[in-house]
Amino acid sequence: MVLDNIKADIFGKTLTGLGLNLIVRDVPRHVSFLKDNFDMKAFRATNDFAILKYTDQIFQLHADHTYGRHPLFGILPENPPRGAGIEIRLYNSDPDECHRRAVVRGDSILHTPLDKPHGLRECAILSHDGYVWIPSRPLAE
Repeated sequence: MVLDNIKADIFGKTLTGLGLNLIVRDVPRHVSFLKDNFDMKAFRATNDFAILKYTDQIFQLHADHTYGRHPLFGILPENPPRGAGIEIRLYNSDPDECHRRAVVRGDSILHTPLDKPHGLRECAILSHDGYVWIPSRPLAE
């Protein structure tokens, strides 16, 4: 599927399984955060919307103003952190490299790379909209 110029109605019909759609204040800023820190690919990125791809996983970003008639719009918090309570785990990312990139960008680090008892090395990086991104890799045997 070519995502660069796919029409919305065609794209919608391709979606299956579990979908993730993050409502954000600034789509281009969030796209930059995801591309720079986690090597994600962005498609159809505008001020309103973006399709993101992480390995073979696809998800979407929508700007606040695109939700004007959606019931969710009325309960979005005015002040951050908006994404409190959700972790978005990236199981195919090097936490040390992602941490390094986030530090260079000046992003908020919730915790530096650590070896965890559940068998993963991971760190936690907070986006400006309050979503916690956890890049991780399995620990060596």
